[in-house]
Amino acid sequence: MTTDRIVRTMAGLMILLSLILAHLTGQADLAKPSWLWLTAFVGLNLFQSGITRFCPMDSILVKLGVRRAQ
Repeated sequence: MTTDRIVRTMAGLMILLSLILAHLTGQADLAKPSWLWLTAFVGLNLFQSGITRFCPMDSILVKLGVRRAQ
């Protein structure tokens, strides 16, 4: 596993952990629709892209003509 993948995985895990802890302490209500679900989506996407090497934003940018990092 490369450092890039480890950073993505850990960043996603930290985002999800902070949301879970905020929900459990009553500081965030994830039962209601809110902008926190966008944060949860970003955290899940970071986590899965670190594990699977697939990132939807990366695919979109390549299709728009942006070169991949070397």
